[in-house]
Amino acid sequence: MLKVSATLLCIVALSGLPVAQEAHEHGTPEQLGAVSFPISCSAAVQAPFERAVALLHSFAYSAAESAFREIAEKDPQCAMAHWGIAMTYFHQLWDPPIAPAKMEPGHQEMERAKQIPGGSPRERGFIDALSLMYVTDSKLTYHSRLQNYTEAMQKLAAANPHDVESQVFYALALLASAPPSDKTHAYQKRAVAILQPLYEQHPQHPGLPHYLIHACDNAEMAREGLPAAQAYAKIAPSAPHALHMPSHIFTRLGMWDDSIQSNIASAAAARRLGDTGEELHAMDYLVYAYLQNGQDGQAAQVIQELKSMPGLNQGDFKVGYAATAMPVRYAVERQQWAEAAAIEPPPSTSAPHVIAIAVWARGLGLARTGHAADARAQAATLQQLEDQLHKLGREYWAGQVDIQRLEVLAWAAQAEGKLEQALALLRQAADSEDAVEKLPVTPGPIIPAREQLGDLLLQMHQPQMALKEFQIALTNAPGRRGAVTGAARATQLAEVADEGRKTTNPQQ
Repeated sequence: MLKVSATLLCIVALSGLPVAQEAHEHGTPEQLGAVSFPISCSAAVQAPFERAVALLHSFAYSAAESAFREIAEKDPQCAMAHWGIAMTYFHQLWDPPIAPAKMEPGHQEMERAKQIPGGSPRERGFIDALSLMYVTDSKLTYHSRLQNYTEAMQKLAAANPHDVESQVFYALALLASAPPSDKTHAYQKRAVAILQPLYEQHPQHPGLPHYLIHACDNAEMAREGLPAAQAYAKIAPSAPHALHMPSHIFTRLGMWDDSIQSNIASAAAARRLGDTGEELHAMDYLVYAYLQNGQDGQAAQVIQELKSMPGLNQGDFKVGYAATAMPVRYAVERQQWAEAAAIEPPPSTSAPHVIAIAVWARGLGLARTGHAADARAQAATLQQLEDQLHKLGREYWAGQVDIQRLEVLAWAAQAEGKLEQALALLRQAADSEDAVEKLPVTPGPIIPAREQLGDLLLQMHQPQMALKEFQIALTNAPGRRGAVTGAARATQLAEVADEGRKTTNPQQ
C-alpha cells in the first residue's frame, strides 16, 4: 500500500482559500483531511496539489479550481494541475454532472494537460481517462462518456493496485455509473469493497468516508454507512459539504436530531463562504428533518431565511431544486392543502423537473380540496414537462415527473369518488417509485407514493391494507412522520374494526 505522505491538510489559510473564514480569523487551522497524491511536478506544488485534491474529494469545486489554477501558474509544466481544473467541472454525483458551458473549457484543459511532456504513466492514465469525458463528439451521450471514463479508471486502478487515489477515483466513477434502477446496488457494493479497506488504513482521507456515505445512501446499505457518516465531518470540518454529508445516512435511518445538527453546521459554514448552492442544499435537508421531527416552527424559520435571500439563480439546479422544494415540503408534509394549491411555480428558466415540484404540489392541493378538474389541468402540465425531459434525454427525471402526474391524477379521481381508479393509479406510482433510487440532491420524494397509498386506503376504510403500505413505506424511509402517524392510525382503526367483528360475531 502506498505510504501516505501525510499532507495533513491542517494548513493555516495562507493560500487564498476562504475556507471556514470566520474560524481563520481566530487562527484556527484549515482542516480538510489527509491526502497523498505524488506527482512529477515541482516539489513546491506537491503540498498545494494534495490540498486541492482534498478539496475536490469534499466537492468544494470552486475552491479546488482556484487552487489548481494557482498550481498551474506556479508550475506551467504541471500537467496534473490542468487535470485537476477539468475534474472540478465534473460533478459526478450532482445534477448536471457537467454543465454544458463547461464542456469546452474542460476539453481545453485536457488538451493543455496532454501537450505537456513527461509525467509518470499513472499521471498520463488519469489525464487520458478524464479526456474521455471531454471529447469533442456531439454524438456521444453523457452516459457513453461516463462508461468510457469508468472503464479507463478501472484499468488505471488495476495497473496501480497500491495507489490510493487510483482506487478512490475509480470507486467514485463506479458510484457515478450506478443505474438508479439497480436495486441490488451492485455498483455501490463494488465501490464499498474498494473503499472500506482503504478507509481502515487511511482514516483521515476525506474521500473515503465521503464516497462510502454515497455508496450506502440507500435503504439496504444505510446502516453500513453509519461509521463513515459519524466520522466524515470530523475529518474535514472546513468543507461545508463534509458537514452536510453525514445527514444522508442520518436521513436514511430516521436520525432526525443528528441530521438537524449536521445541516445547521453545514448551512452556516456555506453561508460564511458565500456558497449559496451548498447552503440551500443543507437548508432543504434541514427543513425535511425538522418536519419529520415535528418541529414545524423551526422549519418555518428556515423557509423565512430562504425568502430573505435575494437574487437566487434558480436556473442552477442545486439552487432551484432546494428553493422550490422547501416551501412545498412545508405545505404538503403538514397536509395544508389550500397552502399547497397556492404554490407558485419557479421561473421558466428553471429545469423542467424543478418546475414539476411546484406543479405537483398545486395539483395535489387542488385535488385534496375538491377541485378535481383544476388538478387534472396540473397533471396535464406535468405531462408536458415529462415530454420535455424525454426530449432532453433526462429519462430518470422524466420517470419522476410521471410518478408525480400519476399521484395528482389519483387524488383527482379520489375527489371525484372514483376510488378504485385512484387506488390503481397510486399503486402504480408507488411501484414505479420503489423501483428506482433517489439522487443525492434530495432526501427523497416530498411525500413517498407508498405513504400516499396508505393514506388513501385509510380514507377508503381499509386500515389493515393501509397498515401494510405504511409498513413498507417505513422500511423504505424509517421514521417519516406521515408514515409513523399513518401506521398508528391504521393500527388503531384495525383494532376497533376487529373488536367490532368480535362483538357482532362472538364465535369468532
